[in-house]
Amino acid sequence: MDPLSDVLSLLKPHAYVSSGFDAGGDWAVQFGDQHKLIKCYAIVSGGCWLTVEGVGDSVRLEAGDCFVLPSGHPFRLGSDIDGPAIGAGEIFPTARRGDVVTLNGGGGLFLVGSRFGISGNHADMLLGLLPPIVHIRDQSAQVALRSLVEQMMRELRDDQPGNSLAVQHLAHLMLVQALRVHLASSDGNRVGWFFTLADKHLGAAIKAIHADPAYPWCLQQLGEVAGMSRSTFALRFKERVGEPPMQYVTRWRMLLACERLEHSDDTVSAIAIALGYESESAFSTAFKRIMGCSPRRYGRATRSGFGLPPRRSPLLHAVEEEICEEVAQERRCRHLA
Repeated sequence: MDPLSDVLSLLKPHAYVSSGFDAGGDWAVQFGDQHKLIKCYAIVSGGCWLTVEGVGDSVRLEAGDCFVLPSGHPFRLGSDIDGPAIGAGEIFPTARRGDVVTLNGGGGLFLVGSRFGISGNHADMLLGLLPPIVHIRDQSAQVALRSLVEQMMRELRDDQPGNSLAVQHLAHLMLVQALRVHLASSDGNRVGWFFTLADKHLGAAIKAIHADPAYPWCLQQLGEVAGMSRSTFALRFKERVGEPPMQYVTRWRMLLACERLEHSDDTVSAIAIALGYESESAFSTAFKRIMGCSPRRYGRATRSGFGLPPRRSPLLHAVEEEICEEVAQERRCRHLA
């Protein structure tokens, strides 16, 4: 699979709800922390402002626009940017399929939307790779995304045979469609893992890592894939993605390992070999450095439902990880030479 498909496949949608919102007059609604929730909306009529915590500029939304909020950050919708806002919990009842919530008699804005939860112990890390706001203005893309939202509403309302599988696929399709359009419309200079996928050179390196995560990658080889010198590649990758290349390789391997430890009967030894480690001991050392516990302890904790042990300082981890991976990749390169 391609890198975006790889990441989205680890996000397992569940707990789907689809509804409408009809607001009139002067209004504003504040939505709190959307922990492990992805929301997808289409503006049917009217317009409003969207402000997402951590994002500098508010976004004006008009009829026909679609937007997706993959990050789970608190956000605000309103007829203006400023002014008092009512808490979402005060007007939205316990989620029910197909409801339309009306505020101030309605008539000023009507939107439809779907939301779905994301499961997995590392959903926050995966969602962090995606942009906080995906705003779709392209007309053809709006039609496609709005069609998916409306189909989701019908599936949730009508409860037909095969409903559960259809809704799961629709949730993934809405997210993929929105992200595709957003990526295609980016200017190529925005930072972050998601936007780096559109970079011809760095994107090629990320694709190579995901295509063969078990390969003994080193900076020299990844730089050659990207068509850059080793030092230029390392610098540009860290500037754009936010972490060193070899740290990214290891982190992705550990996310794949977590998936197998949680959802398969594979032994630690088998997982280690599948991810390119020469020994179970080397794999376990890398796993503990990233995840804060041994693979066996992680597997027991996730399958039993008990929480995972707290991790050490992320900054300390990042420093240790970068040093260890630099040393390891140099050894691998010398071995291959």
